Amino acid sequence: MFNKILVVCVGNICRSPTGERLLQQKLPNKIVSSAGIGTERSGLTNKPADKTAQLIAEQHGVSLEAHQAQQLTNSLCRQYDLILVMEKGHLDAVHDIAPEARGKTMLFGQWIEHKEIPDPFRKSQEEFEYVFDLIERSANGWAKKLQ
Repeated sequence: MFNKILVVCVGNICRSPTGERLLQQKLPNKIVSSAGIGTERSGLTNKPADKTAQLIAEQHGVSLEAHQAQQLTNSLCRQYDLILVMEKGHLDAVHDIAPEARGKTMLFGQWIEHKEIPDPFRKSQEEFEYVFDLIERSANGWAKKLQ
């Protein structure tokens, strides 16, 4: 049913690439990608994943190598069966870009206690580690539901 999954955050350089790569590991038979709702506006299009995000992911056996940030578009939303966002505010942002995506957009943290996954951009390495843990627990939850 959900064979193509898109993971979304703001800049597409910290949370969503991490979620993308974790889901790719856990759901190898699914197509998983990521995008950002503010990638273009932030001047991050085609940029690699954040250095600290790469470091923390690498320490957990996840490579963010070759990631290139991309802007979320209406066309991109139409290509995916399930869109997973990091914060409740991202739900509205996705719906502004692609109103028809409302029924297939959910929180990445749907299956964990916190639900929302905070943005670690420009914060401490400890914050990135905390966020990685939330993303990993969330990815595990989604993997159980989608296998």
